[in-house]
Amino acid sequence: MSNTHKNLVLVLRDAIKNNQFDHALAAIEDLRSVDLADVLEQLEPTLCWRLLERLPKRAEVFRYFEPEEQVRLALEFPRATLAKLVSEMPADERTDLFKRFDQSQRDMLLPALAPAEREDIRKLSAYVEGTAGALMTSDYAILKKDMNVAQAMAYLRDEAPDAETIYQAYVIDEQRRLLGVVSLRDLILSDIDTSIEDLMLSNVVSADVADDQEDIAKKIARYDLLALPITDEQGALIGIVTYDDAMDVVSEEATDDMHKSAGVSTIIGSIKDASIGLLYRKRIFWLILLVFGNLFSGAGIAHFEEIITANIVLVFFLPLLVDSGGNAGSQSATLMVRALATGEVVMRDWLYLIGREALVALALGCTMAAAVSVLGFIRGDETVALVLALSMVSIVMIGCMIGMSLPFVLSKFNFDPASASAPLITSVCDATGVVIYLFIASRLLTDLSGVPV
Repeated sequence: MSNTHKNLVLVLRDAIKNNQFDHALAAIEDLRSVDLADVLEQLEPTLCWRLLERLPKRAEVFRYFEPEEQVRLALEFPRATLAKLVSEMPADERTDLFKRFDQSQRDMLLPALAPAEREDIRKLSAYVEGTAGALMTSDYAILKKDMNVAQAMAYLRDEAPDAETIYQAYVIDEQRRLLGVVSLRDLILSDIDTSIEDLMLSNVVSADVADDQEDIAKKIARYDLLALPITDEQGALIGIVTYDDAMDVVSEEATDDMHKSAGVSTIIGSIKDASIGLLYRKRIFWLILLVFGNLFSGAGIAHFEEIITANIVLVFFLPLLVDSGGNAGSQSATLMVRALATGEVVMRDWLYLIGREALVALALGCTMAAAVSVLGFIRGDETVALVLALSMVSIVMIGCMIGMSLPFVLSKFNFDPASASAPLITSVCDATGVVIYLFIASRLLTDLSGVPV
């Protein structure tokens, strides 16, 4: 937060405590809603709601509060004030807030709402999380096909205050079946007597209410839509998902994948507000699992203990080789997880991709082998250099194959490919690299007495 905003917090705190609300409102009248939300979040909840309830666009400011802060602040509002605020919020946002409330808060709020709003919240909150139904809003503009442009424009003027967006209006029949879509641009540019039926686009891109929210975001991005209409099993229009909500999904999915790639089990919310216990619980599973996974590396070293004892120079290059395999595997896995997530590749592409990755891995391995063999010759002799070169090529190739294949395997068994995380790939490649390196060394090197090991 800037120094200007920090000073503004002090001014507001003093003005509210002294009931100088005119002074407080004047101090913030030029702030944008998102900036005002940042300022108000720094106030104590009691002071914040006293000022917030006096704002003409309180719902617009409230939407920019962090979810946890919204819930905390809602506890400070009297029931009537909270109900008024909730009724002013867009349908999808008030439903999201309602779902974050505990049961006692829900029971307190619902009776204070208008029957239509109460029913709308119940309906939207019933959809399964992660689906289009849980993401959509019921605030959208509709038209009838027998209207003309003049009638449609007059109708939209009445609809505008309650609609999430009027840039796209949806044409429905008596059973609310989706017939077409009309853009505000086309309405403005058309003759006032033009029929909506003649103007509308009938080949509408839509989605089912049960579709996954990630698929919804991809469809909005693919067709460059401002909003995507959502229909039920009968084809009736029941809501829309706007592009900004789709961008929130993309952000959430990216964060989720990033956490998984780091071995964190699920999204932990705001890391600033996360408790120590929550951070511990979200990370401990993978760390414990990988501890036992790394035992395979120790087992490999123990199995080849004699060759290591006889050729202690091998220990110097052990971290270098196994880390190279893990790094190469992590690169391949990252590229593949991203490609699967964006739909660039599907399961049937695996054979082609694995063949191409083998060629890339061979080129990478040979280049790295040339570099490491020089070090092997300096630290040992030509035999050590050969061991290092063969090991590097083998380890990098196998690391890339594992990194390329593991996301496919997880996807095949309906696991999130992002679970092919960097720690998991590294642990698998480490264990494999140790065995490959020491196996090659055992075949090419001799012990100090000159007897093959």
